Amino acid sequence: MSEIIVAYWSGTGNTAAMADYVGQGIEESGKKARVVSISDITPDSLKDASVFALGCPSMGAEQLEEGEMEPFVEDVKAFAAGKTIGLFGSYGWGDGEWMRIWEADMKAAGARVIGGEDAICNEAPDEEAVEACKELGRDLARA
Repeated sequence: MSEIIVAYWSGTGNTAAMADYVGQGIEESGKKARVVSISDITPDSLKDASVFALGCPSMGAEQLEEGEMEPFVEDVKAFAAGKTIGLFGSYGWGDGEWMRIWEADMKAAGARVIGGEDAICNEAPDEEAVEACKELGRDLARA
């Protein structure tokens, strides 16, 4: 059985909850999900994976969290070419600009991006966001 890593950073727990729903979608599709905080994994853990997911909320002026997640993503971009990467996250203000920027950066690094703006939510995931996260997981399992 293939394992798909869902790595995330979460400040309030909203993106962590979303990560769990992405994992549920993966497992509903018959694959194994490993949902893990980026504090407990290294970018090198993703190098050999052809498919994985990254989650981060919008911080500051619609950007990735700068202390842990941004350096993590910078390392991933070095080997992102040819990978299928699911992106997701929550926000408290703005319109999702951080996700559009993140999605464009990963595509510029050569990744096939799924999820992105289709897998974001304002604050805690509501019913629609829960389904979007599960669908992202199912899409990752099919990739």
